[in-house]
Amino acid sequence: MQFDRSISFAQVQRQPNSRRIVALSLLFVFAGLVLLSACKSPDATAQNRGDASKDPRKVKTAAVEQIPVGKTVQVTGTLLAFDQAVISAKTPGRLALINVDLGSVVQKGQVIARLEDRDYKLRVQQSESALAQSRARLGLSLDGKDDRVDPTKTSTVRQAQASLDEAQQTLDRASSLLRSGVIARAEYDSAVAAQKVANGKVQDAIEEIRNRQGVLQQRQSELEIAKQALADTVIYAAFSGRVEEKRASLGEYLAAGAPIVSLVRVDPLRFRAEVPERDAAAIRQGQNVRVSIEGAVANYSGRITRISPAISQQNRVLVIEADVANDGLLRPGSFARGEIVTDDSQMAVTVPMNSLVVFAGIEKVIVIQNGKAQEKPVTTGRRGDGWVEIISGVAVGDKVVVDPGNLQTGQAVTAE
Repeated sequence: MQFDRSISFAQVQRQPNSRRIVALSLLFVFAGLVLLSACKSPDATAQNRGDASKDPRKVKTAAVEQIPVGKTVQVTGTLLAFDQAVISAKTPGRLALINVDLGSVVQKGQVIARLEDRDYKLRVQQSESALAQSRARLGLSLDGKDDRVDPTKTSTVRQAQASLDEAQQTLDRASSLLRSGVIARAEYDSAVAAQKVANGKVQDAIEEIRNRQGVLQQRQSELEIAKQALADTVIYAAFSGRVEEKRASLGEYLAAGAPIVSLVRVDPLRFRAEVPERDAAAIRQGQNVRVSIEGAVANYSGRITRISPAISQQNRVLVIEADVANDGLLRPGSFARGEIVTDDSQMAVTVPMNSLVVFAGIEKVIVIQNGKAQEKPVTTGRRGDGWVEIISGVAVGDKVVVDPGNLQTGQAVTAE
């Protein structure tokens, strides 16, 4: 039996009572079938999704374990650059080149900037000419390196010595003639005076040569100074680090000592902290320090390398410094917290750092119960290199999911 789907409610009302009742019944049955067919497809889709979701997700797990973490002293401090310096121009000049800018990474010995060097090259040439002139006055080769001179071998001293020898011979003859009565006493006295004058000239000649030797050494020093000034027109990085501030611009004339860049060494960093007097007795050089900063999940390891010899009288604290290796994420000037390990024998319940999930300020881990994921809120404590202490929430031996990602409670899982 077939029914016309176009039957309307008004048509049904025009039929007799018995037929009207049958028509209304058929109309309601048809409407119910339509609604049932409309709802059937979403149900089937949901059922198919449910079947697909039954496949368990493979996850990696790690055991909650107890490890030695040591007794610690909690401190707060600041991360400082290991070295910090303002690189300046040693000689005056116009800035002709600058190779770095804010944040630039530089290596020790790298060229940072360069000054115009023409004037300094001319001074080197001038000093070389003056040196050659001094060598010539001493009878040395112009381009030689040996500056040793025997004064008695120089022409100036030999000439004076020849005059002395002649005056001495004249004096000897005059002395002989005076004894023979051939010459007067006055002639003898003249010969004596001439001999003394000649002897003085020899001494003057020797002193002149020594003076020339002094001038030669002075010219050599002037040449070295001119060469050093020329070399100082190139500014190098004193140590490896990063540029904190650029303080000069291209074309600017710089006086001697004018700053060019501020350079900081960022690996390692200095963690400087103040230890209260009550804990100072337990602090020793070489102790390990766990350092954490705001916004960083992982902790950083350091070692105490410097300790103040005295406790501050103003605030009763002991200043310590630890060297902390920098992976490039730490910045000098950051506020940091530190845990100084004073006793390595203390134990703590820990889980891997990458198993901890933090959402809306709530810390939790995910464990496997009856083949399904189950979230467990936890209370954390100290943090180390790859681990975090669990004060409450899970027990030793429990299995927690590592790198859970978007894993949710109730989802079927299986451990790899």
